[in-house]
Amino acid sequence: MDALKEASIERIKQMPDGIPLENIMYEINFISQVLEGIKDADEEKVISTEELLKEIGSWGK
Repeated sequence: MDALKEASIERIKQMPDGIPLENIMYEINFISQVLEGIKDADEEKVISTEELLKEIGSWGK
């Protein structure tokens, strides 16, 4: 089973009945972002904290 689908199903099972759909969508989106971050890290598609701070510093210029 797809990792996102499996993790989402498990998380939904933990939620109380009657939870708003927006909360479910938020959780699925969060899980998706975490899994994407893990994938990027595994593929070494990351930058250092120093590089990130330099990039952020250039945003206001």
